[in-house]
Amino acid sequence: MQAKKRYLTLFSAGACFILLFCFGGIQVPLSRRGPGRRDDRSLAGYRPGARWRRLPGSLPPFSPLEEDQNVDSDEHISLKQKRDVSSGIYTGKRCRMESCFDFTLCERNGFKVFVYPQQKGEKMSESYQNILSSIEGSRFYTSDPEQACLFVLSLDTLDRDQLSPQYVHNLKGRIQSLPLWNEGKNHIIFNLYSGTWPNYTEDLGFDIGYAMLAKASISTENFRPNFDVSIPLFSKDHPRTGGERGYLRHNSIPPFRKYMLVFKGKRYLTGIGSDTRNALYHVHNSEDVVLLTTCKHGKDWQKHKDARCDRDNMDGGKNIGQDHYMEQAACVPVMLSNGWELPFSEIIDWNTAAVIGDERLLLQIPSTVRSIHQDQILSLRQQTQLLWEAYFNSVEKIVRTTLEIIQDRVLHHTSRSNLMWNSLPGGLFTLPQYSTYLGDFPFYYAKLGIKPYPKFTAIIHVVTPLVSLSQPVMKLLVAVAKSQYCAQVIVLWNCDKPLPAKHRWPPTLVPVTVIEGENKVISSRFLPYDTIPTDAVLSLDEDTVLSSTEVDFAFTVWQSFPDRIVGYPARSHFWDSSKERWGYTSKWTNDYSMVLTGAAIYHKYYHYLYTSYLPASLTSMVDQMSNCEDILMNFLVSSVAKLPPIKVTQKKQYKEAMMGQSSRASRWADPDHFAQRQTCMNKFASWFGSMPLVHSQMRLDPVLFKDQVSILRKKYRDIERL
Repeated sequence: MQAKKRYLTLFSAGACFILLFCFGGIQVPLSRRGPGRRDDRSLAGYRPGARWRRLPGSLPPFSPLEEDQNVDSDEHISLKQKRDVSSGIYTGKRCRMESCFDFTLCERNGFKVFVYPQQKGEKMSESYQNILSSIEGSRFYTSDPEQACLFVLSLDTLDRDQLSPQYVHNLKGRIQSLPLWNEGKNHIIFNLYSGTWPNYTEDLGFDIGYAMLAKASISTENFRPNFDVSIPLFSKDHPRTGGERGYLRHNSIPPFRKYMLVFKGKRYLTGIGSDTRNALYHVHNSEDVVLLTTCKHGKDWQKHKDARCDRDNMDGGKNIGQDHYMEQAACVPVMLSNGWELPFSEIIDWNTAAVIGDERLLLQIPSTVRSIHQDQILSLRQQTQLLWEAYFNSVEKIVRTTLEIIQDRVLHHTSRSNLMWNSLPGGLFTLPQYSTYLGDFPFYYAKLGIKPYPKFTAIIHVVTPLVSLSQPVMKLLVAVAKSQYCAQVIVLWNCDKPLPAKHRWPPTLVPVTVIEGENKVISSRFLPYDTIPTDAVLSLDEDTVLSSTEVDFAFTVWQSFPDRIVGYPARSHFWDSSKERWGYTSKWTNDYSMVLTGAAIYHKYYHYLYTSYLPASLTSMVDQMSNCEDILMNFLVSSVAKLPPIKVTQKKQYKEAMMGQSSRASRWADPDHFAQRQTCMNKFASWFGSMPLVHSQMRLDPVLFKDQVSILRKKYRDIERL
């Protein structure tokens, strides 16, 4: 019982200092001298960091850069004591990738991660289980240690506070006895909490050897650049997958500023962090600067009670808004923290998402924040939202970001650029194995001032035997080949019958390549074929009915939306509250969230993502059912773009024409086929962690779209007659 009380004292004493300039304001975390604790809620882990690398044009600091920002203001621990503690933490204190990492393990099988099997009766926290599950569900995971490049312990190392009920005993001997330990080489150890009150040292209680640390709230003194990874501190309630999106899209522009600076949390009466928090009342004005603290934390707080505690405890209990809004409400962090490494500092340019200062100059905060222009506040908020959604809003993204950082180090010749990490859609969706040139991705055309290649490659998916020249696939091939934007046609032969001879295909003005689908599975239509020379892919089912004019118009529209799916057949999703599950509907309404790939254009990079990013469990399910591949591609593209697809012209005869084709009629009428698609919706939503599909009511018609002439002279007016 006494241990539990001491732990609760520790729990409350570790809160990170947060001021929020919210709903158009700024969130200001101020560190205390020690690792973050369990009541830390700053943007779900946007922990105070160390000296920030400042780029030209970034916000001026609150103190001269020449000042040593590592000056220790803690009266209770001398500099010598801190140095002594730090020097004893790691055997490999000077480790870097080139000196303590065996690259040869990665050269054999690529970057693969092995998780030690959990031993029977082994205690493991839910948070650590979420970390291991995220690794095992990633594209990096291997169950064969012989193929592994990186190793992760099944022993829970997250909480190394001896007062914690999650503390795992005897780790030192158990780790040393592991046959693959090899003094920690090519191992990564995850840790959120370390040390015990009052000093909160970063000692994990065992020698990590040459292992890398993925640690929250790590000091710059102990952080080994280009070796360790500073991760965000997250609570046990943090979502494993998915994660909530930010709220910026709901707020006004320019942002409404109810509060300029806000903080609500514990006030340490003595010891680590007490100096800065005890000074907050000098900044508080009860109007636009609201800093609410309470003295109540730990069992001994009354022994240290001062004259302000009664008033603080009364005001500190007031609610200034939603307790959770700081995580998603586009609050801008103002970091006043000396000597701590920020989360993912290796890849994130925090200068574009936060205001940076020195906690010793606390009284300068209000005037500094008031001097920031509204345009810059909006820019900071937008970047904060990008980082939240890309890297922080779920355990899975935190883990995957950690692994991707290490992979970039290992495969440094194909590592991501700063722009890839710090702009939409984020580094997790821009795989450098595809290309290191930004112009090969659909997301950077506007930034680079370039346009996609002005031609497309058509891929016609064929599953029925070729019998006569009057078949729908023949008419479709001829119509597509006549398009002025068509570079070539690929016929993907997924039929069980042998490939037909070349003379069986009609003559065309563009090259026609017939290739046999890999294993005859439906996902082979989304393989990243080397024979696709263009940026755009026109995906077609064999019985699709489209004219050359319709193809031309769809491609013209896609050129303005290269990161989305653009096409004709639209579908929608909905939440079925009676069954508590997602539903799929093909009803023709003014609302849609999917454009099926039976007649759609998208960037060829999505073929690479479909093959390399999605887990085998999803693609295997699709192939076994020979169904839902179009839904899965829509899930993928929407999760990347976070925008709906684009539907072009209603084409009222499309449904009738499709239903009239014998090869598809039975499929669409089959109730099992429709039931499978309902199941797919929920399986996919479960893996993505949330529903990425976005509803839209926009339809682009040729008589209105970017053709500044009279209706009689419109290029595509014939489409409206169909």
